[in-house]
Amino acid sequence: MDWQTTSETVPASIVPEARAAHQLAGRAPATGAWRAGDPVGDRRFARIGDLALESGQALPDVRIAYETWGTLAPARDNAILVLHALTGDSHVLGPAGPGHPSAGWWPGVVGPGRAIDTDRWFVVAPNVVGGCQGSTGPSSVAPDGVEWGARFPFLTIRDQVAAQIAFARELGIERFAAVVGGSMGAMHVLEWAVMAPDAVERIAVLAAPAATTADQIALNSVQLEAVRSDPAFRGGAYYDAPDGDGPTRGLALARRMAMLNYRTPVELNQRFERSWQSGLDPLGGGGRFAVESYLDFHGNKFTRRFDANSYLVLTEAMNSHDLGRGRDGVPAALDGIEARALVLGIDSDRYFSLEGQREIARGLRRTVHGDEPVVLRSDYGHDAFLIEDDAVGRAIGDLLAA
Repeated sequence: MDWQTTSETVPASIVPEARAAHQLAGRAPATGAWRAGDPVGDRRFARIGDLALESGQALPDVRIAYETWGTLAPARDNAILVLHALTGDSHVLGPAGPGHPSAGWWPGVVGPGRAIDTDRWFVVAPNVVGGCQGSTGPSSVAPDGVEWGARFPFLTIRDQVAAQIAFARELGIERFAAVVGGSMGAMHVLEWAVMAPDAVERIAVLAAPAATTADQIALNSVQLEAVRSDPAFRGGAYYDAPDGDGPTRGLALARRMAMLNYRTPVELNQRFERSWQSGLDPLGGGGRFAVESYLDFHGNKFTRRFDANSYLVLTEAMNSHDLGRGRDGVPAALDGIEARALVLGIDSDRYFSLEGQREIARGLRRTVHGDEPVVLRSDYGHDAFLIEDDAVGRAIGDLLAA
């Protein structure tokens, strides 16, 4: 099923990012992680104890930061779990403010009267283990009283889902009406359907493959190297560095690289053309093309809300993703999934191409749109699942009505 969407081209001369660039003029902190003692904001916290990892290691005394919206029904049958992408967090809905450096990332899909209607559903959104916005991660203090940093153990997508399953039990939720996620979050969704089939009634898999491909790992690898090659990374031990002396150049560069995976040539060419941002000519006159300023802005802004070590941990977890590993391959793993399913892909996605979603849709037995994914036609590329609210909302609405 194809859904056509329309995108308005914004002239480079009025790009909001450029107008707001002055807000990033100060020296960036060594880490954008939420730290103990920072404003809590809308977060809540749950402890799930020690987490046994696929590597054989154990992560002690794991904390999950999460947010909720709506009311859990007495029968506890109206809960929906929303799982975030690589650079997301638990703040799905709500304004920026103390404790939350940016506004909620899915307000067009989650909220009163939206596709995931918080007047009907009880929505739960945890920050993934290994992240940096309140859940246990590299910026958390280890048992020896020092931040984990590069000592933080290797995590797989399955490890993170094991933590989410334990978290759901801690909340007393035995079964979710739906588990929903995009990109990295959709990898978690697939694992939920295999690891805890009795706890999942429906799944929404948005813009993710059944297994991370060599090409995708290659795209990720240069981002990892950008972070590690920053001299200020200091082998991951940078948390005591003063503002401006953290690994922000490497992290911002990784983010700029990622943005090129997440967006499309059509959008960038139409939006910016060959315009430049200031009165200085970029052809030897010291100026910069508008698209360069756009990437700079997003890279610099990112360093204010994320942690370099977490970026490494979560990207490597995405590289681990293979639904068929140890399960007789992807087709067998997909065939065993019992949940009602929505699979959505984006025609312009150059990070996780449609072929990955086609494999998932054809392998599942209970999809709401048949053996082909819902195809979202958009100029926004991979990020369209975060931008094209109406089309994504309609697809999720079909799932929740099934």
